[in-house]
Amino acid sequence: MAKTLRAYDFDSAIVRRPGVSVVKGLRAGGQDDPSYAEVTAEHDAYLAALKDAGVGVQVLDPLEAFPDSIFVEDPALVFHEGAILLRPGIGSREGETAAIAPVLRERFDRVLELEGGYVDGGDVLTMSDRVMIGLSARTDREGAESLIACLAELGRKGEVVQTPENVLHFKSDCSLMDDATVLSTRRLAESGVFSSYETLIVPEGEEGAANALRINDRVFIGVGFPGTIEMLKKAGYKLVELKTSEIAKIDAGLSCMSLRWHS
Repeated sequence: MAKTLRAYDFDSAIVRRPGVSVVKGLRAGGQDDPSYAEVTAEHDAYLAALKDAGVGVQVLDPLEAFPDSIFVEDPALVFHEGAILLRPGIGSREGETAAIAPVLRERFDRVLELEGGYVDGGDVLTMSDRVMIGLSARTDREGAESLIACLAELGRKGEVVQTPENVLHFKSDCSLMDDATVLSTRRLAESGVFSSYETLIVPEGEEGAANALRINDRVFIGVGFPGTIEMLKKAGYKLVELKTSEIAKIDAGLSCMSLRWHS
């Protein structure tokens, strides 16, 4: 009897090593440039954690022309049923889609493309019963509706939701913990978007912890969030604590550094 796959069951992933240009990655605030050596160290630890969780990882070479290309989740989505090429919502990242397209066409029989609009993968949360697409400064309604059509071709249901104001990506404020539970900031949870899920609220001041990542039997989380870590441990989750302070300087977190699926 075939195993029923959960939204966080993965055996395959794609990552891209950071180029030296990563230190000039996009950021919304006035943060200092990250250290290239420390970004690389954080990425290496992330890669090791994926492998330790039972995931086979394809590692792509750096793209120096695209400082943010380490964040492979933004230009594409991948599922057991196929892949979807996205259109990042900021001009400097548009070439990342074309760069990753041949890789996905080698790995997947079905590779779909948006017909119009813009979607960043950081605005897309895959749940057990639906795929939530958060409208944001990087994802517009035309792109979201085009993505819903692509998802339908893969037999999945898409739903348009709203990213909180002044939040970069929908998944900056939330992550899936299990089939019934979401980790969320208070500002997002209060919108009612997770009304059918049990919601764990990160403590005030630890909003960045909401971008955790469930991988098989464990949850990846940043080390700088003691209140959230204690809460998740009490809830019975097996945690993998990873340093993300340098990557956070360019407005990124754990979910955006890999494309994950179950083959």
